[in-house]
Amino acid sequence: MESKFMDNNKNDQYYVEKIKSDLKFVIDHTVGKTRNEIEADELLVDSIMFRIIQISESNGKLTEQFKTAHANVPWLAIKGMRNKIVHSLLMSRLLRKSYVSCSDFFVV
Repeated sequence: MESKFMDNNKNDQYYVEKIKSDLKFVIDHTVGKTRNEIEADELLVDSIMFRIIQISESNGKLTEQFKTAHANVPWLAIKGMRNKIVHSLLMSRLLRKSYVSCSDFFVV
């Protein structure tokens, strides 16, 4: 079975459909859940962050003509959210790696 996203016709409509699919995933998996319930589910949080990154990547591939025609969408804020997530993840991984390296020398 082929994915509707696997064709070679990668135009604005293709990326809009990817964005809509990623947004639907986030909504479907968070509707009716409290913030605490979501935050307690590490896999869900990771999935949401991945989807936000994907939304930002698709956003970056939309044409300027499309973005101008839909100027009510906060395109820069979407891109900025991706950057915050990626840099936050990198920092978290660096800190975790540092802790693991240090814990080899100390009894915790």
